[in-house]
Amino acid sequence: MTTAGTGQAAAAAAIQVHELSKTYGELRAVDRVSFEVGEGEFFGILGPNGAGKTTTLEMVEGIRQPDAGTVAVLGMPAWPRNPRLLPRIGVQLQASSFFERLTAREQLVTFGALYGVPAARAEAFLDLVGLAEKADTREGLLSGGQRQRLSIACALVHDPDVLFLDEPTASLDPQARHNLWDVLRTIQRRGKTIVYTTHYIDEAEILCDRVAIMDHGRILALDSPAALVRGLDAPTRVSLPGGVLSAHLAEQLPGADHVATSEGELVVTTRSPAQLISALASADLLDGVGVRTATLEDVFLELTGREYRA
Repeated sequence: MTTAGTGQAAAAAAIQVHELSKTYGELRAVDRVSFEVGEGEFFGILGPNGAGKTTTLEMVEGIRQPDAGTVAVLGMPAWPRNPRLLPRIGVQLQASSFFERLTAREQLVTFGALYGVPAARAEAFLDLVGLAEKADTREGLLSGGQRQRLSIACALVHDPDVLFLDEPTASLDPQARHNLWDVLRTIQRRGKTIVYTTHYIDEAEILCDRVAIMDHGRILALDSPAALVRGLDAPTRVSLPGGVLSAHLAEQLPGADHVATSEGELVVTTRSPAQLISALASADLLDGVGVRTATLEDVFLELTGREYRA
């Protein structure tokens, strides 16, 4: 397993975090966190509720003062807030606030005006996030997913180099989440650096170039999703429909390490999946066979535990 700080950024560092800490009373919310984010990288911070993701992000953004440690964004200190840095970063918070009674277009034009962005250029971001047809709709009448996309457009309207997103898909329905993923991919293709916190493992695995898994204020592992999964060294589970093969015969298959029954299926655990699948193919037993390899979820649960935390 790759431990915190050993994963290498893909390009020159857009963000450098060193020994960052924050304490509230007896709670150490962030405990000596260090990482780098490369220019143009999609970097995810993944963790359960209360892991310290939001506090870390707020210190990197310059919204919250660290108790210890340093943060440099685009070569400049994040704290105290640097007026030269603010036009180069975009921030989308967990709970976004908009101007009352304004339409989507008016929201964007108003946000853009704060940075001296012409109205026509601000309006173009409605197309980027797929809200052109809702341009004249008041923000309060937009759906949750549309409001999230508008929030991202407001964070992007001044064309920042680095975009910070704090759990932007929380509470969205599956369709809205996938639509937002498409928007984020488009943003990254424009050369932007994205730092993204989430507790949704699937989107971290799909979107992020590298992921830091965080819990109890510390980074437990940091690498690409594929490298984290490889580091787990977990076996492959091959499931066969019930009645196709007896457990005794399954144990004789080449590559079979362990055989068990689960919900009417026969589950064969193996560290030689190619050998096992080849044997099943030779016996004409591939119909209905399922193969499950390790995923980022397995890494996440291995590191953070399986107990439920609200």
